[in-house]
Amino acid sequence: MIDRRQHERTSTSIRVEMTHPSFGTIVGFTQDISDGGARVLVENQPRPPVGTIVMVRFKKMVGAINDEPVRMRVMHQLRNSVGLMFD
Repeated sequence: MIDRRQHERTSTSIRVEMTHPSFGTIVGFTQDISDGGARVLVENQPRPPVGTIVMVRFKKMVGAINDEPVRMRVMHQLRNSVGLMFD
């Protein structure tokens, strides 16, 4: 398989809150993140369909990393994870 990524990925676990009017908020944790997007582990919750635009907040133990949610697009699903790209 050809890796077409343009940005280097960093393995890390950051709490992610994905919000969309049709399903509310889904909580997961990053498996890796880059300047282009993130792979998010989602357990025991439905995963948003590929192509869905979600508003995302990244949170650490003591507060949010981004005060305003950022737009991200669901690019793929694989088992219990979703690939998000900054939109």
